[in-house]
Amino acid sequence: MDIREVDLNLLVVFDAMARHHSVNRTAEAIGLSQPATSAALARLRLLFDDALFVRAGAQMEPTPRALELAPAVRRVVEAIQSEILQPAGFEPATAQRSFTILTPDIGEVAFLPGVLRRLRQAAPHVKLLAVSKPRTAAATALENGEAELAVGFFPDLQKAGYFQQALFNTTYVCIACARNEAIGARLTLKQYLGAHHIVVRPDGREHFLDRFLEDKGWHRQVMLELSHFMSLLALLPGSDLVATVPQDIATVVGRHIPLKQIDLPFRPPQIQVQQYWHRRMQDDPANRWLRGLFYEVNRRDAGGQMPS
Repeated sequence: MDIREVDLNLLVVFDAMARHHSVNRTAEAIGLSQPATSAALARLRLLFDDALFVRAGAQMEPTPRALELAPAVRRVVEAIQSEILQPAGFEPATAQRSFTILTPDIGEVAFLPGVLRRLRQAAPHVKLLAVSKPRTAAATALENGEAELAVGFFPDLQKAGYFQQALFNTTYVCIACARNEAIGARLTLKQYLGAHHIVVRPDGREHFLDRFLEDKGWHRQVMLELSHFMSLLALLPGSDLVATVPQDIATVVGRHIPLKQIDLPFRPPQIQVQQYWHRRMQDDPANRWLRGLFYEVNRRDAGGQMPS
């Protein structure tokens, strides 16, 4: 018997007959007319080359072949009803799964604390894995399901096949150790370019600010290049170094070490922070819930500050 030639609706009729032992009651249970149910029973008999159900008094009793088939047919019908035909859903309170988020270390300190607090309340068994990848690798990770969401500045994902949602706009600020007397509250462009700079390029990525300065033909005196913003916590105190960093990094670093913020001698570029997901995840309930959570926790109005 070739399954391609089998009408699976016949199994629903078989299952109902096995439970109700009546053509009329089966018809009522599955919403068919009595003639249609009788016709389906005739097709079942032909399919299995067996009478399957025969009249015995007021009921249709199963044959040995029908008794043999009944448990397996019941399992198939239940599986279709409970596992295949049920609408997709996601229950955060009971879900036990892990989500992978693409975000640089700035995202880990800026976006995840608030999300984690919400998870502990609404989804206590859900885990997050934060991964930092070069921008060019982010698309592959989202396409193949290695990650569910990318949060941050990912201009390479602004293309067909991806959805994006804006969270907030931010900009760059210049910071230095609060005890750095060589640096005042304001710098001329010459003083800024001549200062001793720490430059942070996570995963070796070219930063938005780098392109901005290069386009203007301005070149800083870079003394140290780092891969992680949080290294500034150890390197700025007691030094004459300055760092030009996204506002959120300045906020986080300033919570741990004494800083001074220096007015830049130019208007720095704006950074649009967004979350991105691949189109195959657009209608996935779990992904929809996850990005909704990130949006609720991290969205800011213009001028809004990073939550504490």
